[in-house]
Amino acid sequence: MTLTTSGIDSKVLISMFRTMITIRRFEEQSKREADSGKLRGLHSSIGQEAVPTGMCAHLGDKDFIFGTHRSHHHCIAKGVDLRQMMAELLGKSTGTNKGKGGTMHIADIDKGMLGANGVVGSNIPVSIGAALSAQVLGTDHVSVVFFGDGAANQGALHEALNLAAIWKLPAIFVCENNRYAESTPFEYAVAGGSVANRAAGYDIPGVLVDGQSVLDMYEVSGEAVGRARAGEGPTLIEAQTYRYHGHFGADNPLAYRTEEEEEHYKEKDCIKRLTDYLVENAIATTEELDKLDQEAVESVAEAAKFANDSPFPNPEELFDDVYSDYPKGALVAGMQLDGLPDPGLVTPPSS
Repeated sequence: MTLTTSGIDSKVLISMFRTMITIRRFEEQSKREADSGKLRGLHSSIGQEAVPTGMCAHLGDKDFIFGTHRSHHHCIAKGVDLRQMMAELLGKSTGTNKGKGGTMHIADIDKGMLGANGVVGSNIPVSIGAALSAQVLGTDHVSVVFFGDGAANQGALHEALNLAAIWKLPAIFVCENNRYAESTPFEYAVAGGSVANRAAGYDIPGVLVDGQSVLDMYEVSGEAVGRARAGEGPTLIEAQTYRYHGHFGADNPLAYRTEEEEEHYKEKDCIKRLTDYLVENAIATTEELDKLDQEAVESVAEAAKFANDSPFPNPEELFDDVYSDYPKGALVAGMQLDGLPDPGLVTPPSS
């Protein structure tokens, strides 16, 4: 292991660069597909690549993450297959959800990506259920939920924070504060000037971090994951970041922010900052990073070809996978399901 001036293994740094540049190229291709009319409702995460990259660098396939309506970067950082993702965006049968979820509902259980969701804040309480399952089962798995500054004012967040705190669940709450809930400025809608400072009300760590620095994000995430795995409870992280495009494809962000503001944040681009760090500290050459960039371009192009060549689902499959198959002999209306444990035997942990 080769440690750098940041204290991070050089291989990890290169891996995070590869992840971020892959996200950027995937999002650029997704926009091209959307502009050609092949998908609708695209919410681009360009500009926010460092947040899930720094967090997911500490996670394995058995750890859980939950996303938002803007979740391509979460999925890629967690290792979801690019081809299946692009196919899902285009509604193809080879997609992660067989073409039925689209851009806002990508999930891959095998990778621990338990789902993106178009309903603001809806995944926050679900993530607590996953954290509770890890605690009850006695694993060291953690549950991470990403949400935006707009979701920070949902009551579900406060209910989840409270429950996670009193039961010391292995949960991590990551607010990607990109400064706008659609077109509503953060300063206008969030009292107290911070999301992280709300953690004090639940007696848990609240951390404010530069979400445009993957080095800072990696450090903060490592501490939060370490606490969760050690049974020390949840952490609330507010990552200050910025989305370069509008809320969605047809949104013109210049209707509510200025070109000067956009340029200010683009000057702090997370990929450029990591590129400069790697080159200045002789961890990688410009040529080596350009090669990784080209590999990302090729991987995304191959994913786009796979998606475009894939078939749409058959109409006969419309109702497949909509409802779960009950276990044999199961009854509904609150009756016990055969083969499942008595719910009364599973009690919440004592504090």
